[in-house]
Amino acid sequence: MKAKIKISDLDKWADFILDHSLGGIKPEDVVMIKGEPITWPLVSVLQDKVFRAGAIADVNIVAPDNNRGQVWGASITKHGTVEQIEKTPVWHMIRYELMTKYIEVLGSESPDLFAGLPEETSMALSRVDLPFRKTRLSKNWVLTLFPTKAFADMEDMSLEEYTDIVVGASIIDPAFLEEVEEPIYKILDKTKKIKIETEESDSGRILELKMDIADRNVIKCTGMRNFPDGEVFTSPDANTVEGEIFVDLPIYYNGVTIEGIYLKFEKGIITDYKADKEHETFRKIIETDEGSHRLGEVALGMNSGLKTALKHPLFVEKVGGTLHIAIGDSYPECFVNDPGAEKNQSELEKFYTDGKANRSAQHVDIVTDFRQGGSGRSVWLDDVKLVVKNDIWTIPEK
Repeated sequence: MKAKIKISDLDKWADFILDHSLGGIKPEDVVMIKGEPITWPLVSVLQDKVFRAGAIADVNIVAPDNNRGQVWGASITKHGTVEQIEKTPVWHMIRYELMTKYIEVLGSESPDLFAGLPEETSMALSRVDLPFRKTRLSKNWVLTLFPTKAFADMEDMSLEEYTDIVVGASIIDPAFLEEVEEPIYKILDKTKKIKIETEESDSGRILELKMDIADRNVIKCTGMRNFPDGEVFTSPDANTVEGEIFVDLPIYYNGVTIEGIYLKFEKGIITDYKADKEHETFRKIIETDEGSHRLGEVALGMNSGLKTALKHPLFVEKVGGTLHIAIGDSYPECFVNDPGAEKNQSELEKFYTDGKANRSAQHVDIVTDFRQGGSGRSVWLDDVKLVVKNDIWTIPEK
């Protein structure tokens, strides 16, 4: 069963991605468009528009057992060795280096094909895919999500209901996010310390997590990287993360759903953790490498139009009135203004050497709900306690 989407909606969706997110397509562009075969309706419209603009569309259709088009699929992790995984094809990196813009159309036909993979080889796959992820992130890139029956089943929805939510959010002009996010952006940009209070579901304990974001660049997300969008984020000084947090919203990762996450940080390091559901999968995330024991991001969800907290990170982390942190890799742009510039490399490297910025093969967003009924209790930016009003983060009136 495939999603039924009107061609007019696909056209509008594709135009937002190409014109708003990627800033338009020029004849000299090589645009990689990546997705599983089931995402073809949107991929097809995108490639037609790229070719009509005089550019090259490099359509990268990936196997259904390959989660997000990593350098290898699940088969090699089940039947191969770490040594085989490390033999990544040279042409693969050349293809990534030659593209100028990158579109990833998320959406899986059979997520079970890459769920529950062997630990040693799946961790090796994450590590060898890291250079390709870094190359993608160095380009002008955007992610979007195509509705599939498998993802609808994950949400306990009909495909029609799920499609309405996904497409409805993907054909709204993201211009409104600029105004919505500006007040939070301004106060975060001046903030030195963040304090997050959550309530642990089984014990009722109020947990407190603190971190330093002084002098970090704060980023407004208005459809330039994710579509749909709606968050304001930064990367903290990873050394300063201290305390505990409970994460209540379910998160989709590698074909499974993780729920009820608890984390404890001491001097920036995760020293204790658990998940009520899929703990083993969560353990594999944490134990991937040294950097996956540290924090790479903190962000506030700002899209008041997303009322339903879908499990996929692209959607759940954008819901207004939520907060997410990311286990693993930091964002270089939060530490230097132009991380790709050669003049900034030594400064950026010092942040990594000092442990303020974090390197990891993982970057996994986990989300707490601060709306009514959620486990979130309060968020403090220095001495200002934020308020969730009409499902959006706001600054209290003085």
